[in-house]
Amino acid sequence: MKKETLEQVKNAYIIESECIREMLSYLDEDEFSKAVELLKNAERIGATGCGHSGILCGHFAHLMCCIERPAKFISPAEAVHGGTGFMKKDDVMIFASRGGKTKELLPILDICKAKGVKIIAITENLDSPIAKEADVTIKQYVNRETDKYNCQGTTSSTALCMIFHALQTALIEETDYKNESFALIHPGGAVGERLNK
Repeated sequence: MKKETLEQVKNAYIIESECIREMLSYLDEDEFSKAVELLKNAERIGATGCGHSGILCGHFAHLMCCIERPAKFISPAEAVHGGTGFMKKDDVMIFASRGGKTKELLPILDICKAKGVKIIAITENLDSPIAKEADVTIKQYVNRETDKYNCQGTTSSTALCMIFHALQTALIEETDYKNESFALIHPGGAVGERLNK
């Protein structure tokens, strides 16, 4: 590996670790608390996004299921072909869009509003259409992507993932979720062995 490549590798660690440290200063405690309250009271949770955001929405849905909050990733393609039928009035849909104006998500926003589904936006752009239509908006902060062109969804994915992890952490506390319950639904793998000793 070239010396220059190794420097870029090391720089990637620095960029992402700095992003996570800096994110805390952008945490709006009131908005975050509102998001947690909506998720806590929702019968069902949906999450939607495109590209890397969509992949991480799938991760978030799984995190919710791990604490027994029924959730699923709803792909933008399926959402406008009946997929939003999963959502009912007062359920919660998370929209993850760094720019807040992803065209594929705007029709889903309209459907959710018409159905009375609560909307949580996670975006860097608080003046975007998705942020303005949301019931709650969580700001996503990104210093820069790790690649030299500042284009690949690297640091932005880490930032979104951190927000999702923080939401799950909060819900564990607010719902008083017990590890014994997790042991029941997670008997598999090394984690399952440790939980069920």
